[in-house]
Amino acid sequence: MTASATDPSVDRSRLQELIDQLAVVRGRVTLSSGKEADYYIDLRRITLHHEAAPLVGRVMLRMLDDAELDFVSAGGLTMGADPVGTALLHAAAQQGRGIDSFVVRKAAKTYGMGRQVEGPSVEGRKVVILEDTSTTGGSALTAVEAVRAAGGDIQAVAVIVDRDTGARERIEQEAGVPYLYAYSKSDLGLD
Repeated sequence: MTASATDPSVDRSRLQELIDQLAVVRGRVTLSSGKEADYYIDLRRITLHHEAAPLVGRVMLRMLDDAELDFVSAGGLTMGADPVGTALLHAAAQQGRGIDSFVVRKAAKTYGMGRQVEGPSVEGRKVVILEDTSTTGGSALTAVEAVRAAGGDIQAVAVIVDRDTGARERIEQEAGVPYLYAYSKSDLGLD
């Protein structure tokens, strides 16, 4: 085990550095929600990075554990949530824990088994919806709806970075579950 694997504050600090160095792009951009912003947080530069991805898994798992959530699977809407779920399941496995991941398609397949939620079944299981970041909460809410339709018992929605643009309030109101985040935009100096 490395020193950072036993010290959550080291993991958290290093991941924050990497997000700032690799993922925060400053300048006027249009977000997937259609809103404009003075910065963009491209977390795929983190969730698919050799050093950062394991940190994402450990930081997210620690955050969910600190919230005392009971869950056995985590995932969300493809594409932003896919590497987050994978990182989390690997971090759990390193601790000897059996946490699965799942992927939510934007729409159910029209062929094969016609599933919208892929991976180990979520039916009757306690799950967490993941996302890398959220502006309006739309992607997470799409995942919530699909997972509930598949029989999953959603415990929370969790993101790496909260942009503080209303996603938390919308998700908590519409989905009726807690919204957790590892970093705020102020943590990243984006106020």
